[in-house]
Amino acid sequence: MTVPNEDDGAARAQRTSGARHWGGFLVSGGAAFAVDAGVLALLTRGLGFNPYGARVVAIAAAMVVGWLLHRRLTFAVTMRPSVREFLHYAALQWASVATNYAIYAGLIALLPRLDPLIALFLASVVAMAVSYLGMRFGVFKSDTRRSDRAPS
Repeated sequence: MTVPNEDDGAARAQRTSGARHWGGFLVSGGAAFAVDAGVLALLTRGLGFNPYGARVVAIAAAMVVGWLLHRRLTFAVTMRPSVREFLHYAALQWASVATNYAIYAGLIALLPRLDPLIALFLASVVAMAVSYLGMRFGVFKSDTRRSDRAPS
């Protein structure tokens, strides 16, 4: 009987399957949302910041939290975090935000009677799928990439 190596693809697949994986996705996304909302509320209500500038800071804080939690809870990445990985994650999340807004705006333009909250929901579902697929097959595709591995 062989014990899977931490860097073994089968071991990683086992760590990223089922309830742990999907639970990690929900917890990580929920925590990022809570940080986003909390920082926004603190800056706007507590400190009197402009809501536009505060939103940029809140998104940035949420993005860091989401990255760290997704890599650990959702995708069980065993390698150390890197700036390169974070930049890929940030680019993906901004693309997801742009997708969300484009779909939302497109639905409102094409279907003027559509309730904006329904448009938000539909756009968010698509953006969530884009985000997940980008993390699964891009940012966190494999924690065994030689180029990101520290020397042994």
